[in-house]
Amino acid sequence: MKRRMPRTFYTHPTLTVAKDLLGKFLVRRMPGGKVLAGKIVETEAYIGPQDRASHAFGGKRTPRNEAEYLIGGHVYIYLVYGMYWQFNISTGRQGSPECVLIRALEPDLNVKWKMQNVKFSNGPGKLCRWMKLDKSFYGEDLTKSRRLWLENRGVRVSRAQIVSGPRVGIDYAGAYFAARPWRFYLQGNPAVSKPH
Repeated sequence: MKRRMPRTFYTHPTLTVAKDLLGKFLVRRMPGGKVLAGKIVETEAYIGPQDRASHAFGGKRTPRNEAEYLIGGHVYIYLVYGMYWQFNISTGRQGSPECVLIRALEPDLNVKWKMQNVKFSNGPGKLCRWMKLDKSFYGEDLTKSRRLWLENRGVRVSRAQIVSGPRVGIDYAGAYFAARPWRFYLQGNPAVSKPH
C-alpha cells in the first residue's frame, strides 16, 4: 500500500530521519502526467548551527538557505559548481536549520531495466537531473505538493542493512565534523554513490 509520508515523519531528530528515509520512495509527477519514482538508498544528515558542514553553521541565514529553517518536510535545493542541483529535505521544528541530503535513488523500474538505469540516479546531482528537480522546487512542501512527495511502499529496512560513515566531500568542515558518521546507505545496493 502506498502512503504519503506525513509531517510527523520529518519532524523527528535529523539523524533518525536520515536513517528512516532509507527504503522510502521519492515520487515525481512530471508536467505531462508521467510519474517517476525511486527508492532512497543513501542519505546524509546536516545538523544546523553546530555542524561546520551545514550551510547554517553558526546560525547563518541567507535567501539561499532559508528553506533549511522551515519545519520538516520542505525542499531545500541548491546548485553546486554552477551545474549540479542538490536535493535536501528540511527536518525538525520550524526555525531549526537541519536537513537531510538525498544522495542516491534506486529507480522504480522493472527488473530488466533497473540495474541498467541506476547510473542515472546514483549520486545527488544525477538524481536531480533524472527527476528534473531544480530551483522551482525550492521550499516545496512534500506533505502537500502534487508534483513531488515521499511514499511508504512497505519496504522494510532493518538496522543491520544500514551502513553509516563519514559524509562525502566536506573536508573543509575540519577533522571532527568530516569524520562524523552521518552518511547512511543500504548495504550492497548498486545505486549507492560511494560505498565504503
